[in-house]
Amino acid sequence: MQITLKLYAQLGQFLPPHAARNQAEIEVADATSIWQVIDAYNVPRGMCHLVLVNGHFKAPAIRDEVLLQPGDALAIWPPVAGG
Repeated sequence: MQITLKLYAQLGQFLPPHAARNQAEIEVADATSIWQVIDAYNVPRGMCHLVLVNGHFKAPAIRDEVLLQPGDALAIWPPVAGG
């Protein structure tokens, strides 16, 4: 099935080569969890601070339980530091 993977800031380096801007359409198996996608693209779990599926926040404790559906958008931001 196809989903959209969006990686922001320094996480963009983990997108596949065919990515445009900060996102890529990717093919994943049915019943793929959020963590499985993150691991498949070698995104460090500790850098996945804000994770949204179709605009809805998914806490770290449930990222193994949330199974992606065709057409879902998985968006991930790293922690932000500033002053």
